Amino acid sequence: MSSSYLPATADSLAQASEAKTPSEAISILYRILENPSSSSEALRIKEQAIFNLCDLLSQENRAEDLKNLLSQLRSFFSLIPKAKTAKIVNKGIVDAMAKIPGTSDLQITFCKEIVQWTHAEKRTFLRQRIESKLAALLMENKEYSEALTLLSGLIKEVRRLDDKLLLLEIDLTESKLHYSLRNLPKAKAALTAARTAANAIYVPPDQQGDIDLQSGILHAEERDYKTAYSYFYEAFEAFNALATNDSKDASSKKDPKAKAKYVAKAIYSLKYMLLCKVMVNQADDVAGIISSRGLNYQGPELDAMKAVADAHSKRSLQLFEIALQNFKAQLDEDPIVHRHLSSLYDTLMEQNLWKLIEPFSRVEIAHIAELIELPADHVEKKLSQMILDKKFAGTLDQGAGCLVIFEDPKQDAIYPASLDTVSNMGKVVDSLFVRSSKIMA
Repeated sequence: MSSSYLPATADSLAQASEAKTPSEAISILYRILENPSSSSEALRIKEQAIFNLCDLLSQENRAEDLKNLLSQLRSFFSLIPKAKTAKIVNKGIVDAMAKIPGTSDLQITFCKEIVQWTHAEKRTFLRQRIESKLAALLMENKEYSEALTLLSGLIKEVRRLDDKLLLLEIDLTESKLHYSLRNLPKAKAALTAARTAANAIYVPPDQQGDIDLQSGILHAEERDYKTAYSYFYEAFEAFNALATNDSKDASSKKDPKAKAKYVAKAIYSLKYMLLCKVMVNQADDVAGIISSRGLNYQGPELDAMKAVADAHSKRSLQLFEIALQNFKAQLDEDPIVHRHLSSLYDTLMEQNLWKLIEPFSRVEIAHIAELIELPADHVEKKLSQMILDKKFAGTLDQGAGCLVIFEDPKQDAIYPASLDTVSNMGKVVDSLFVRSSKIMA
């Protein structure tokens, strides 16, 4: 940092914006912040300089400089209102660091430092917002127990203050956290609380998109794919508007990194829309949706769903296996898609196996594996599972390597008829008992 400072004026800000390189602009902004003037105009210029500096440091991926900026600004924070300090720290420094890829551990450490500082300075408003972001970071880092402990205390505190916007953010994070822990009832309850808070306030488009995306995920988990599709569609529309600068929210128009985030969320929303179509046996609609909605988002995510839809349309397990191999990152490593496709794959495999074994009473497992074009041990494992689940009556003769299918036992109608007769007799006896009681009375 240069030892000479610049005057905190609009001309100095203009000089920084006209600098030839980002490093030169950063140096000018640091020199503006060094100015000791504390007039109202100087404080306003410094505040703008801080936001400009955060943007530049984020663009240059200088996360450590952003972290050090907080301690450098302590004396400045003592001169401005607490609300402005909260805005600079939360919307300026912390958000700028969040845009730098690969800094999740540094962000967690940084947020913990800010929480300690806010405790010491008794800045409750800022602490609550930083703790909310810290919980989200811990969840992304799969530190679920620490995130849950942090949220449980924070949510009680925020409910007492009735800060609806922050409460919405916390409830949404809590829903995602419980979903990650596979506690679906609590995930749904937290999402309902988030929706209740959202109904009372104006919700920014990106947060509304997050609510719809989480709603779609939970409905898909309950196998309600039609409702899930409608929520994913709403989420896609919100993120698509932000990504293509059609939204009234100006933040994505100024920040390319924010736009990239909205593009990624739009792609995932569209991907889950296509997944719902496949799961409700409407795989033929996938190509049409991609051509009408996904022209701006062509890439491996949509190619993966197209391959799955093609395999499902043709009822081909071999094509399904190829899609899973070719798009492992998009299908197998996405926990939401993986969970539903595993169920779809099992159903498809059962249907194909049942069609193949139906004509036989005894058939070699190797022959079935050859017909279905899958490994014999894979087929044998699935057949044993189907027998245990009573999908059909049979047994595996592993010595001979054969599947023996039993004929469906004929159900004797005399037993259900006997039960009906006994039930009717019981009703008659009960009726006679009531009548005799009345006569005796």
